Parts: sequence; C-alpha cells; structure tokens
Amino acid sequence: MDPHWDDMKVFLAVAREESLSGAGRILKLDPATVGRRIARLEASMETSLFVKSPQGYALSAAGERLLVHGEQAEQAMRAAGEALAGPSDTLSGQIRIGAPDGCANYLLPQVCSRIASENPDLDIQIVAQPRVVNLSRREADMAITVSPPTAGQLLVQKITDYKLHLVASRRYLVNSDPINGPEDLIGRPFIGYIPDMIFDAELDYLNELGVKRVQLASNSVPVQLKLVVQGAGLAVAHDFTIPSHRPLRKVLADEISLTRSFYLVRHQGDQRSERLNRFAEALVDGLREEVARLENPG
Repeated sequence: MDPHWDDMKVFLAVAREESLSGAGRILKLDPATVGRRIARLEASMETSLFVKSPQGYALSAAGERLLVHGEQAEQAMRAAGEALAGPSDTLSGQIRIGAPDGCANYLLPQVCSRIASENPDLDIQIVAQPRVVNLSRREADMAITVSPPTAGQLLVQKITDYKLHLVASRRYLVNSDPINGPEDLIGRPFIGYIPDMIFDAELDYLNELGVKRVQLASNSVPVQLKLVVQGAGLAVAHDFTIPSHRPLRKVLADEISLTRSFYLVRHQGDQRSERLNRFAEALVDGLREEVARLENPG
C-alpha cells in the first residue's frame, strides 16, 4: 500500500527527531497520536520502519530506503506549492539558515536584514550553532560551513575566502613585554575554542600555530573576543570581526595569517525551488560583499 502524504510527514518527523515526543512538537500532535500513525503506516506497508529502544526511534533498513523517497516527495510538494503560488517579485514564507557562530554573529545580521527589507513577506531564521547543522533532519533549509561536506545528496557552493590573524587588546599590548616575533609568543596566555568541542579541523587554529595550552576557552567566538578585549591574552580572530571590537589589534600580521572559506550547503532537491535559489543567490552575494567590506574598512 502506498503511504499518504500526511503519513509521510509523520514518518519524516520521527526519522529526523528520533522520538515520538520530538516529532509531536514539530507536528503539534501528542506523542501517542504520532505513535499510532507510525504503527498504522508500518502495518499498511507490512514492514518495520524503526528500531525502537529506550534511546529512541532509529531507522530500520526499510526506513532508510523510505526516507530517500519521503524527502523527494517533500521537495516535490514544496515545489508544487511554489508553482501554484505563481511568480513574484519578492520572496515570502520562512527560510532557516544554520551557520557557525562567527558567521552568524558578525556577517548574517547585516546580510539578512538587507534581504528582509527587500522582501517584507519573508521570515528569515538564523540558527547559530557550535557544530555542523544537520540538514538531513531539516534543522535548516540551508547551512553555511567551513568545510565542504563529502557525503550526502547535497548542493555545495563556495561562498568566499576569509582571513584570520592573531589579535590582542591595546591594554594587553601596553602592559606586557613587546611581541616582535613568533618566539615572543612562548608562555603567553591564549584564548580559543574548547579543544574537545572543536567540530571541524578547520577551526583548530591554535593547534596549527603550535599552541599547546588554551588558558581561557569558549565554543563561542564573541565570548572569546570579549575575553581578548578584557586583556586576558591573545587569540586568532576572523578579520571580519575586528571592526566590532575596537580595542583589538593584529599581532605579527605579516608572520601569522590564516585563510579559511565559507561554503553554502543545500539539499540537492531544493535546486528545483525558485524561491530558495533566489534567496541563496542573494545570501552568497551579500556575504561576499560583507566579508570584503569588513576585511578592508575605510
């Protein structure tokens, strides 16, 4: 028996949330109702779609196969809705973007506010995450990453390169011994990410510089930079964050410079969505312009 679209929506929610209660919150249904709907779907298809355990609902082999078709159906329904709505000069509806918190705090507010002002019927949600956003669970419609994913049916587009430098506050530089070369960094207090919470090797800046100890650490870029502003030590900072923290000064800028990249990652099936394509184009153009503006102030 072929599943109805309403049943498929319930299946997708449980697959992504891995629990009846989590799916219920998404669907605005009580967990018992979600459980009955899943049981009915499994009975109609004469197979188990989930492996149930105290830890939650994990997809069975049959469930994994159905997930592929369910996501294709979801994308087709979304595209059909856009087609029926007809063309429009402005964007509408809701779009959620996942991004690492440096990008989410220092770039996306400017870029998304401009896009929103040009599209008053569009709701933009920014999810700042100290980890990789899971697109397969629909945590977001698209994500900005610092490494291109190599698995999954995803569209990956490089947005732009960006620079990072070692920074310290004016207070720290005035009150400590001069830093004239890399050898003067030995024994200095460093601020950075919590080592065991670094979710992408591209973010392990201090290890790349040979720093063995992180005296003050946070998984949040703004927290790290506020510690630097307090004169607590040195950190590696995105150049685009420096204009927001006026006491910061680059240290050994000619000797220590890192380059990283941002990538836009989307569901492969979403390329059929004119609305998401237009938003992605505006987002990429805006991020490129904003990085260039902040890296070259004045």
